[in-house]
Amino acid sequence: MRVIQRCTILVTVAMAGLATVAAPAAAASAPGPLRAPTSCIRVSATIHVGRSPVGVAANRKTNTVYVANGGSKTVAVISGRTNTVTATISVGRSPGGVAVNRKTNTVYVTNGIDHTVSVISGRTNTVTATIPVAAPPGPGLAANPKTNTIYVGHPDLVSVISGRTNTVTATIPITGAPGQVAVNPKTNTVYVTGQSVFTVSVISGRTNTVTATIPAGLLPFGVAVNPKTNTIYVSNALDNTVSVISGRTNTVTATIPVGRFSGEVAVNPKTNTVYVTNRDDNTVSVISGRTNTVTATIPVGSFPGGVAVNRKTNTAYVTNQASNTVSVLTSCRR
Repeated sequence: MRVIQRCTILVTVAMAGLATVAAPAAAASAPGPLRAPTSCIRVSATIHVGRSPVGVAANRKTNTVYVANGGSKTVAVISGRTNTVTATISVGRSPGGVAVNRKTNTVYVTNGIDHTVSVISGRTNTVTATIPVAAPPGPGLAANPKTNTIYVGHPDLVSVISGRTNTVTATIPITGAPGQVAVNPKTNTVYVTGQSVFTVSVISGRTNTVTATIPAGLLPFGVAVNPKTNTIYVSNALDNTVSVISGRTNTVTATIPVGRFSGEVAVNPKTNTVYVTNRDDNTVSVISGRTNTVTATIPVGSFPGGVAVNRKTNTAYVTNQASNTVSVLTSCRR
């Protein structure tokens, strides 16, 4: 069961010719998470969604959360106010990545088997367009609300989609089986993890070209940006670490130990807090962006994968792939 679940991360590595069976052995032999003094964060709710939830995204303007149910061909719509599923939207086969453009109230979902991206209206909860892409899209998906541009990771390339026309306007060659994708809207810069080559590619959103390649740890997968500090956080699944990268110098400035087989990453710029899912530990590491230390380790559901933050409500959402649930993380003071 667990080997199958690992394919959520390792599918693009397999396409690049790497042996996926290497991941369980390496992850199992690595040390567990460093337990730090726990800050006051707790699981305040557990929400049941569809089968095998993978990607998750939050729209802070509408206080709505979207979850891709990889085994159900659906997207669950969650009210951040009531922590209940308010709608279920049918999409393509094997939905994985989710991204939101809060300015247009539009949701984007990758459908891995269908080679498409579903476009969903956040107002009506209906699919308004289906965009064909050139290769199987992975879980990597990000939107730049300032430019209304969407970036989709595939094996060895990134598709650039116009949110205005719902068409692919460019493809960018990427070395190393792209994992997750993140955008800094302030600098119009895109970051893509290269799983098989252990790097992060830096893309100019203006020219759609790779401007730098930054070495990371073993099997870098998750990536998130704090636009306020121009800092990038990358989870290294086989190192059980997070690389901290300066967006100004494109260099790794710190390496933070987290839990085993670290997955996706999310940042709350308002509190300068980073969340990392640890798939083999069934936990989330909470990192202070000020000190680059783990301040809490929170138990969640089975095989946590995706994580998203609503910085307006200071709430994090974690998909638990083997539990078919979403854990809601809030401050104890709420």
